[in-house]
Amino acid sequence: MAKPLEAAFADPSGKNRDSVRELSEAILKLVLDHLQNAKERPLLPPTPPQVWTEIPEEPANQEQLLAELKNLLAGAMNPHHPGYIGHMDPPPTTASFLGELAAAAVNNNLLSYEMAPSFTRLEVQLLRSFARLFGFGDRAGGVMQSGGTLANLLALTVARNLRLEVHDQGLFGLKARPVILASEDAHASIKKAAMLLGLGAEGALPVASDARGRMSPDALTKTLENARETGLFPFAVVATAGTTVTGSIDPLAEIAAVSKQERLWLHVDAAYAGALAFTRHSDRLLGIEEADSITFNPQKWLYVAKTNAMVLFRDERALDQAFRVPAPYMQERGERNLGELGVQGSRHAEVLKLWLSLLQLGKRGYRALIEDSLNRAKRFAEQVKARPFLKLFSEPETSIVVFRGPREDWTQALQAHLIEKGLAFFSLPLYRNTRWLRAVLLNSHTDESTLNAIFAAIDAFAERTLDGDELELD
Repeated sequence: MAKPLEAAFADPSGKNRDSVRELSEAILKLVLDHLQNAKERPLLPPTPPQVWTEIPEEPANQEQLLAELKNLLAGAMNPHHPGYIGHMDPPPTTASFLGELAAAAVNNNLLSYEMAPSFTRLEVQLLRSFARLFGFGDRAGGVMQSGGTLANLLALTVARNLRLEVHDQGLFGLKARPVILASEDAHASIKKAAMLLGLGAEGALPVASDARGRMSPDALTKTLENARETGLFPFAVVATAGTTVTGSIDPLAEIAAVSKQERLWLHVDAAYAGALAFTRHSDRLLGIEEADSITFNPQKWLYVAKTNAMVLFRDERALDQAFRVPAPYMQERGERNLGELGVQGSRHAEVLKLWLSLLQLGKRGYRALIEDSLNRAKRFAEQVKARPFLKLFSEPETSIVVFRGPREDWTQALQAHLIEKGLAFFSLPLYRNTRWLRAVLLNSHTDESTLNAIFAAIDAFAERTLDGDELELD
């Protein structure tokens, strides 16, 4: 076994090749054993792991390092379990987590072209391909960011700077208070963006959604009129393709028509449901091609290891016009310095794990995965509707199914029961003042036998805990 410091760095001349290989193979074996024994472990760790609380004075040996890693993995959430269907955290593709290893090993920095030449070119070209996938033209492009929150922030910053012409002077000379309009079901990052943009939390005006959790175009028009009547200045609308709780898709084409007529920047947060562009169900995104900017997160429905997100612009020159801050310490080499264009400066080469996943699965593989999860959600919803004591929120538009029981305490108890039995983890969002169970059916390991076992357990729990009246929920 290698001495403590012997494998601390990979020697460029290969002098410690055996020590580095031994440590690498030991860690990879531990990780793969962890993943491939996921079904035998709890859905959620029963107790937080005991970890070191002080920075060690002396270096750990390999045995100690592996023991600590094993301990931390034991306390991690378990998305590889077939019953883990509570959040948008699916098992990542093998290519993506190995791509993460490769990107970390070479440690390039997407701050500038000279610090990451191949990855910069890959990101620029690949994001132009994604832009075309969503129906944008030849002028489109974008930049990757570490998560949808930063992607939404960058899009709305560009919108603010262009529509309000405040790139240089800021907001202080404006005669009217600027605001963003977004569905009441929009992601929390929109309100965060409003705060960071100097608009305040109330600078994101909520637009009412319909019974299925989709923004109402009529409510958008009404909210817009009310805002202007009270002296506010709306400059952007955020539509959502795949809301966080219900997976609903706003009527993008109708919202795009309003935005165009009212000269508003249209941003579509398609972090989740943007993956439908790979499938025959891409018509559910009709209207997204009219957006000025789009957020998409491959870390969700494309199964890429976190973090992995992008923001795309109909005209990528908007980034240069409204956001770019040149860094004098970086050379111009006829290529884009991506750190000048995004919220982040120094940035990991996250594009590699996305590209390797695309190579590993191709459009055909992704089409099959996404359509399989849509079919799984449809079957799940049918099972819910077949039980009078359960209430389905709405027919699923994506791979999220939201449902509840006859009482809130019973719904919460059912969640705890299924976790304790090791059968399923559903999240428990508070939505419209009621607790719901939320099944996010992305997990490709969730097969028919898993779903049958879940509903058999639900039936047994209901028979034991509900009286006759409650078994017939309105």
